[in-house]
Amino acid sequence: MDLESLRRRAVAIADSYDRHNIAAGRAVWNTGDLALGFVGDVGDLAKLVMAVDGRREIANARERLGHELADCLWSILVLADRYGVDLAAEFARMTAGIEEHLGNRRPDESD
Repeated sequence: MDLESLRRRAVAIADSYDRHNIAAGRAVWNTGDLALGFVGDVGDLAKLVMAVDGRREIANARERLGHELADCLWSILVLADRYGVDLAAEFARMTAGIEEHLGNRRPDESD
């Protein structure tokens, strides 16, 4: 799946969560709520990484790692959409800046 397809799917799921919360009499999540949820997912991810690396005990840590990475990606995609951020363009700009800082040529540059 390409980044745009991932973004569309993430936004569709966020819209489904909004409808679910409204039907349950709860408020929809705003960007602050999404960011706090993301922070919680990053914390869960950190614990799983520690477990996979042998620093803590968590049952099925390796199997759960992919799910938690996907949770984090979902939050990033939805936040980027809500703020109108073009992640592909920002990623390209960020990595180009790092490569320039490190004095590396990008793989797409030819002689």
